[in-house]
Amino acid sequence: MDVRNSQEYYGEILQGSSDLRTDACTMTDAPPPHIVAALSNVHEEVRARYYGCGLIAPAAIEGARVLDLGSGAGQDAYVLAQLVGEEGEVVGVDVTPQQLSVAREHIEWHRERFGYGTSNVRFVEGDIEQLESLGLEPESFDIIISNCVINLAADKARIFSAAHKLLRQGGEMYFSDVYSDRRVPEELKHDPVLHGECLSGALYWGDFLSLAKQSGFADPRLVKYRPLAINDSGISQKLDGLQFLSVTNRLFKLEGLEAECEDYGQAVIYRGSVDGEERVFILDKDHHIEKGRVFPVCGNSWKMLADTRFAPHFEFIGDFSKHFGIFEGCGGNLPFDASEESEPATCC
Repeated sequence: MDVRNSQEYYGEILQGSSDLRTDACTMTDAPPPHIVAALSNVHEEVRARYYGCGLIAPAAIEGARVLDLGSGAGQDAYVLAQLVGEEGEVVGVDVTPQQLSVAREHIEWHRERFGYGTSNVRFVEGDIEQLESLGLEPESFDIIISNCVINLAADKARIFSAAHKLLRQGGEMYFSDVYSDRRVPEELKHDPVLHGECLSGALYWGDFLSLAKQSGFADPRLVKYRPLAINDSGISQKLDGLQFLSVTNRLFKLEGLEAECEDYGQAVIYRGSVDGEERVFILDKDHHIEKGRVFPVCGNSWKMLADTRFAPHFEFIGDFSKHFGIFEGCGGNLPFDASEESEPATCC
């Protein structure tokens, strides 16, 4: 499948979120109050053409410059435009003219709704597999987001590589997408409905980890995930034996991240100062850091907090002067491991 199927499926076949045949490209999360408030300021036509599979709202982004890959009709872009504030900026990239038309039509409406003197949102027509051709300046973005779009692309390695080049040092790619528990058979990849429903283009989880690391993101972090319900009987039969998850990941562009979670006797204390996460800060599924509690971390997690926008929100204990080996309890649990505990553990 190529970009033309995405353009047809999301520009012509789907006229609204209710036209989807699975829940792969829908959001089931209950948004926190500050996101609910932001969503209430998004135009109803934009919200009606939403096809994301996660809640893409990274924390502590005031003043940030954000790139939205596959921005569609603009819901995520307009939510983030409120979170970054008038001094920040959100740039959306999408390849479907019909979606872009909806997003652009309401730029001025949202500017007035947000009370901004000038809009902090713009949309660029282009293929996310060809980001280098869109005139985007390298190392000019603090955050790159994407919501259930990378699975639609053929050359996923090219996207991750380009994203790494566009991020500033200390920036991150924070995104949701669909993954499979094994490689999708080649014949299914050419099914236009399976592709449009974000299933046949799903990366095998192991291949995602390899691609991310090869692109320069040394320590991919899984934030949360959910199994997908394939309620359409025809689609379910075609996919017999395959399991799919909607996963939110974060990839930090940081120098010095190690291949394993190494223990240097370090710890952090969360100040409780991030909007929307005042009691517990969530770095990933294994790092739910409660305010005021000394929380042991590995060297990589230390850098993800100390060398990024999160640094002002933490106190840091220790340094890298003494090495104690692998951080106890860390491992490569896959999200498809049914035996994995659902509660977050204290890990690296």
